[in-house]
Amino acid sequence: MFAKAHLQAAIKLVTGYKGEMPFVHYLKQYFSTNKKHGSRDRKQIAQLCYCWFRLGHSLNNVPGEERMIIALFLCSECPNPLLASLHPEWNESAGLPVEEKISLLPPDIFNFPLTIFPWISQLSEGIDPLKFSFSHLQQPDLFLRIRPGYRDAILRKLNKIGQAYTLEGDLCLRLPNGFKVEDQFVLNREVVVQDLSSQRVGDLIDLVSPGLRAMEDARVWDCCAASGGKTLLAFDRMPGLNFTVTDIRNSILQNLFQRFRQAGIYSYDGFVADLSKESLSEIGESFLNLPLQNLIIADVPCSGSGTWSRTPEQLCFFKESAVTDYSELQKKIISNAVRKLAPGGHFLYITCSVFHAENEANVEFLTRQHGLKLMESRIIKGYTQKADTMFAAMLHN
Repeated sequence: MFAKAHLQAAIKLVTGYKGEMPFVHYLKQYFSTNKKHGSRDRKQIAQLCYCWFRLGHSLNNVPGEERMIIALFLCSECPNPLLASLHPEWNESAGLPVEEKISLLPPDIFNFPLTIFPWISQLSEGIDPLKFSFSHLQQPDLFLRIRPGYRDAILRKLNKIGQAYTLEGDLCLRLPNGFKVEDQFVLNREVVVQDLSSQRVGDLIDLVSPGLRAMEDARVWDCCAASGGKTLLAFDRMPGLNFTVTDIRNSILQNLFQRFRQAGIYSYDGFVADLSKESLSEIGESFLNLPLQNLIIADVPCSGSGTWSRTPEQLCFFKESAVTDYSELQKKIISNAVRKLAPGGHFLYITCSVFHAENEANVEFLTRQHGLKLMESRIIKGYTQKADTMFAAMLHN
């Protein structure tokens, strides 16, 4: 009885949602005005909604209830009470690999895996279309980066409270979603919430870090700093260097500065700079006076398509034309940023996109238009690791 009611509530929610805000906020608004739902109700309704979005553009012609139950079945990693109530025969098979579960679907369900993500032809080289499509059926894990000096204490605490975890390398923790990080650790000082793939960008930083650390006055500029995760990563690998952070709004920088204080970082410069401006003078005097930099980190605004397994509603509401818009924006940003690259300096280009136009095409633009030389580029395939998928390239002049 309750499962059917939750199914109807979820269908009403997903069909009424138009993508105007993150779905998590839309869901909170609904629950705040519908107090009748208890905690179990809210959890199951939310579960159904997110399963619906995880199917992306597939099975759009299937009736709503049937599509939602199929979504729940394919997204379930083990038997659960909700699926047991809605389709008990499938519940027994919930732990099977997704390819086997697909074989149990009605025979008229055909070739839907690739239409979960319908822009297959635009993927970056080396991405497996089927595995990437299937990755949207699962929520990625939670990843923490342990900051230098805290590894032993962090692991002791996890062992003491009996929390299961996996170490990915020396300083990366894989934990289940729902783990309350702030209840156990001092955020930003002891650990940083940072996806596995984002942490692996550090491998490219390590290509140049020995030379930077050996320089007397090396300068590093994170030109699209946002929340500052890449700056913190670079700082922990190269402490003592001169860091500058910029972004387009003062509010972003104020949040970043607070995070730096929590991390115990006080030696840096920061100012507002919109690198998408056509005129250098429009970017501002602080930009014009910025010294040449030995390493520029450009984690540029992008489609975020490599992170949609975390926010699957974006699968359903993304417009293909936005790929071109983002690519053009990225070219403006990196064209202005590269003007501040010192002779012999390095340029680290990063996106959390899977689109060729935002990735390899912009590296080609940097080499062709600005004369940079590519050292290494890679797709960081988080889709096989329950993590985000990213692109990163290290270039130099």
